[in-house]
Amino acid sequence: MHRLNVRIFRFHLKRFGNNIHSYADRTKLHSNLVLGDLSKSGRVNEARQLFDKMPERDEFTWNTMIVAYSKSGRLSDAEHLFRSNPVKNTISWNALISGYCNHGPEDEAFRLFWEMQFEGIKPNEYTLGSVLRLCTSLALLLRGEEIHGHTLKTGFDLDVNVVNGLLAMYAQCKRISEAEFLFGTMSGEKNNVTWTSMLTGYSQNGFAFKAIECFRDLRRDGSQSNQFTFPSVLTACASVSSRRVGVQVHGCIVKSGFNTNIYVQSALIDMYVKCRDLETARALLEGMESDDVVSWNSMIVGCVRQGLIEEALSLFGRMHDRDMKIDDFTIPSILNCFSLSRTEIKIASSAHCLIVKTGYGTHKLVNNALVDMYAKRGIIDSALKVFEGMIEKDVISWTALVTGNTHNGSYEEAVKLFCNMRVGGISPDQIVTASVLSASAELTLLEFGQQVHGNYIKSGFPSSLSVNNSLVTMYTKCGSLEDANVIFNSMEIRDLITWTALIVGYAKNGKAKDSLKSYYLMIGSGITPDYITFIGLLFACSHAGLIEEAQSYFDSMRTVYGIRPGPEHYACMIDLFGRSGDFVKVEELLNQMEVEPDATVWKAILAASRKHGNIENGERAAKTLMQLEPNNAVPYVLLSNMYSAVGRQDEAANLRRLMKSRSISKEPGCSWVEEKGKVHSFMSEDRRHPRMVEIYSKVDEMMLLIKEAGYIADMSFALHDLDKEGKELGLAYHSEKLAVAFGLLVVPSGAPIRIIKNLRVCGDCHNAMNGSYKVTNLQLYTFKLLVHVIAEVSEGS
Repeated sequence: MHRLNVRIFRFHLKRFGNNIHSYADRTKLHSNLVLGDLSKSGRVNEARQLFDKMPERDEFTWNTMIVAYSKSGRLSDAEHLFRSNPVKNTISWNALISGYCNHGPEDEAFRLFWEMQFEGIKPNEYTLGSVLRLCTSLALLLRGEEIHGHTLKTGFDLDVNVVNGLLAMYAQCKRISEAEFLFGTMSGEKNNVTWTSMLTGYSQNGFAFKAIECFRDLRRDGSQSNQFTFPSVLTACASVSSRRVGVQVHGCIVKSGFNTNIYVQSALIDMYVKCRDLETARALLEGMESDDVVSWNSMIVGCVRQGLIEEALSLFGRMHDRDMKIDDFTIPSILNCFSLSRTEIKIASSAHCLIVKTGYGTHKLVNNALVDMYAKRGIIDSALKVFEGMIEKDVISWTALVTGNTHNGSYEEAVKLFCNMRVGGISPDQIVTASVLSASAELTLLEFGQQVHGNYIKSGFPSSLSVNNSLVTMYTKCGSLEDANVIFNSMEIRDLITWTALIVGYAKNGKAKDSLKSYYLMIGSGITPDYITFIGLLFACSHAGLIEEAQSYFDSMRTVYGIRPGPEHYACMIDLFGRSGDFVKVEELLNQMEVEPDATVWKAILAASRKHGNIENGERAAKTLMQLEPNNAVPYVLLSNMYSAVGRQDEAANLRRLMKSRSISKEPGCSWVEEKGKVHSFMSEDRRHPRMVEIYSKVDEMMLLIKEAGYIADMSFALHDLDKEGKELGLAYHSEKLAVAFGLLVVPSGAPIRIIKNLRVCGDCHNAMNGSYKVTNLQLYTFKLLVHVIAEVSEGS
């Protein structure tokens, strides 16, 4: 009886214990379910409270809590819990590694990846996927290659998901050849992620045609395209303006049902815009069920690029009316509209106010566009104010300001800004280099331009057509034709601007035959001349007296190339006939002009009249110029000199008094020489230079030598109220001759002396320099003389 009772007691005790364990298991299961729900809903603190109260924790419990901390970015808590976890497994490691991959720092993710293997835990495809996504997002090529090596050793190179990660990584790191190799040697079947990764890699790295071929192969393979595939192939179509293929892709999109996907719709609109089919793009935009700022931005940019400024502004207005949230891509496009159009600056300023109100006033991209807009509109003060208020300035910021100053004729300021940019540690790019070279050309700063050229070569930038064109222009304007030819001959690609710069450069430097030869070479290369090209050609003919050639070029403008001659072309022809004294032909050309003759034409007539003493034509031209340019001293001075030359002193004096009463002053003739980065300027009979005693002594020595060589002073260019000796002395100390003398003192023997003038070289100085050059041939002086003239019609001294 006693034994029976003991057995019964033991039976009930065991049954009670089993019930207790069953209850505990059910309680733990319930707690784990609640823990999972709390962590998934982001209630991490509540999950942690439950976690701390749980009497027993299994792998699921620990991993759920680590995952919750990792996903929420609380990585210190996640790692602390991870280190305390007594039952670590692959899921635990993956959770923490994934957290560092998503939230950083990335070095911790890689540290854990290698530590995991050191602890004897083998990474799986999810581990590799996390670190490969990190390598892809940050373009970490070396890290990615290490992971690739690991996959080869562990056999994961056969896993399609891992290979997809490697494909994306190599594509993002611009290593398309490696991506192609992986894609081509895959042993298993390619899925739609594989195809999309390869296609996207081609598209993002500029291999548009390969991307299109990849899409074709994808279709043949039977793989399905998705919302990631279609935008990539549409981007490729847009980059090569392949509307035909884009339309075919559009058909595939409609058939597959992705035509309502907002990302696909946006890519379609962008493709049609870049293929210049704004009508279709507009229809797609109007058909979108929901407003997408990216699509509207694409449409606005397309309108701006095609010159449809009003339509672009209208689209922006509609965005504003719909209360669409404009972004830092919308605003620069609109500011570009104001840069290109003649819209009132008040409206442009209102856009600036909107930028401040919407909080985009601190965005660098927007500020750069503001600086560019104000600079292009010539409102340099406002551009500078925005620029100075920028916390962070990049090369685009500086470029906008430098280019704006160059565009508006503030060349010295452009050069100063460029120097400040370099002092600030900003490396110039191709655009700002081209702009500052243009400023150097206008200021004829040869040595500075050479320094910019040298720095550009050192920068390692590839050859740039715009920079090369600016270099050719700069060197020709500074009189260094040898350097201009070196640049020109080294250019693999030449456009109309290149050839025109050379043609005009030769013409301005007195190389008429070379100018005409360059023109024929340009025609032979298949490039059609434009308005500016013919100005250079006719200028060359004018200064070389090539009447028949000039007439032929002038006639061909309309008959061959359909170019309507402008005032500049007529001025060159009139100057040509005027130099030869054919005033009958000059009158014929005036009567033939389809455009109203401007000041340039009348200056050419006035200069020719002065040369040949034609008082009647000179009076007519001077009086017309006085009306066209009331504050210009040129017609007063030249007509006064013409009166003095024929003894009409009273009329000459009347003109001088008229000038004084109208507060019109003649711009003094100035010549300057650049030496070791410093500019030395001289005016007529100037005695301000510290080496003036040496300079005057050198002038006297030079004048004595050229007189022996046959030089005779041309008194018509001297002041008429002096005696013969006074006139000769006055001519001897003109600014050009002082500059030549200084050049002889400082420029190394055999090197060119480059003299720059603000006015036309006077005839006597021109003759004297020709005499100087003859003297050099006798080796009394060894120098090459070059005079570069900025203005073409004026009174030099």
